[in-house]
Amino acid sequence: MSNPRNGDTKPPCLPRNGLVKIPTQPNGLGSASITKGTPAVKNRLCQPSSVPAILSPALAHRSDLPIPSLASPLSLATLASVSSPPSASLVGLNTNEGSEQPSPERLPGSPSERQLAVDEKILNRLFWYFSACEKCVLAQVCKAWRRVLYQPKFWVGLTPVLHTKELYNVLPGGEKEFVSLQGFAVRGFDGFCLVGVSDLDICEFIDNYPLSKKGVKSMSLKRSTITDAGLEVMLEQMQGVVRLELSGCNDFTEAGLWSSLNARITALSVSDCINVADDAIAAISQLLPNLTELNLQAYHVTDTALAYFTAKQGYTTHTLRLNSCWEITNHGVVNMVHSLPNLSVLSLSGCSKVTDDGVELVAENLRKLRSLDLSWCPRITDMALEYIACDLHKLEELVLDRCVRITDTGLSYLSTMSSLRSLYLRWCCQVQDFGLKHLLGMGSLRLLSLAGCPLLTTTGLSGLVQLQELEELELTNCPGATPELFKYFSQHLPCCMVIE
Repeated sequence: MSNPRNGDTKPPCLPRNGLVKIPTQPNGLGSASITKGTPAVKNRLCQPSSVPAILSPALAHRSDLPIPSLASPLSLATLASVSSPPSASLVGLNTNEGSEQPSPERLPGSPSERQLAVDEKILNRLFWYFSACEKCVLAQVCKAWRRVLYQPKFWVGLTPVLHTKELYNVLPGGEKEFVSLQGFAVRGFDGFCLVGVSDLDICEFIDNYPLSKKGVKSMSLKRSTITDAGLEVMLEQMQGVVRLELSGCNDFTEAGLWSSLNARITALSVSDCINVADDAIAAISQLLPNLTELNLQAYHVTDTALAYFTAKQGYTTHTLRLNSCWEITNHGVVNMVHSLPNLSVLSLSGCSKVTDDGVELVAENLRKLRSLDLSWCPRITDMALEYIACDLHKLEELVLDRCVRITDTGLSYLSTMSSLRSLYLRWCCQVQDFGLKHLLGMGSLRLLSLAGCPLLTTTGLSGLVQLQELEELELTNCPGATPELFKYFSQHLPCCMVIE
């Protein structure tokens, strides 16, 4: 068996954002999907995803575990060709393993091959080399493989995504029956993303998932009709939840947050919820003293809200993402930097009223920053990059997508940053070849995105071969990126993944 990570075989294409889509099965939960928190740029995209993946840690591949050598090599394709019975659940929702599933003695091959194919020591090492989607398929081969694959260690960092229609089976009489979630419990999933659910659906989920009361640590509700009452019941019943995401949920109000939020929550994401405004931030600041991460996308939040954070949040909160908070100005930035001085990750993406002066406040007061996102901030100029280069000496990631006023001069300031590893300049329409020359001495760069930069030529881009430590280069929609250039990169940057 060749190791896909070593380049012997190409890994199968994965959908966007690591979303694994499961083929439809008769049990009504066939289109359930599992998300893995890997960046989209790490995958060769084959199909669009219908549900965005939620923020979660990526599954670690165990490349340190060698595949045992087999005296008589087995063909995985041959073993996997054993067809699964129609009633078999691809994601393990059917808890009845059943005698229909092929047993080890029915597998093709000689007795020695069959013995190796079900050896648990070999399988425990072998299955680390497969993606989540592949593991779902392999679990159908036989009961021995399913028994090994259903160990929680193979599913760490993955989050099942369930839509409303997937939560019920329609009985012959037309009645609906909530599906069995035992297969998820066996694999120890401690996080779920529920899409389009109502208060009743959430109550049914709590009653039917064995680990819901204490074992679920993360809950994400997307495009759901949950109300204040439903939110209160969920957080009261699910005592283990410490990470909460509410996206596109327009039926709960700020009053619901005041009555529901619990001090145990350490990470909160609220996006595209129309009833969220300044009072919601007041609730968050008062009720979540242990908050470490806040992701907020709210059009009605103003500068006043950023003054609500208390000294407790100032000590514990290290991640703040304010995305498309259109009403936030430099005055809000003043409130934020004084309230949350220990931030290491800050996003002001889409905060279109923030200017260079706001960035100066950030650079002077948030010296611990390691990641800064200023994308879609049209008022940011080269002056802001000078402030960043002078004061943020620990910065490792800088996102400047759609900062249309940045020029080659700004890049000259960034060239002095020895800690910068990731730089995003997507659709920075004034960056030219001369600006790229400033980046060629940045030996720390591992990721560089120049997608959509219209003024870069093939000649200017070819100079990037001097960045020998570069691991990822994005040139999507870049007119100067020609087939000849990609061939040149493949020869001179063999260790770099160039995204066309």
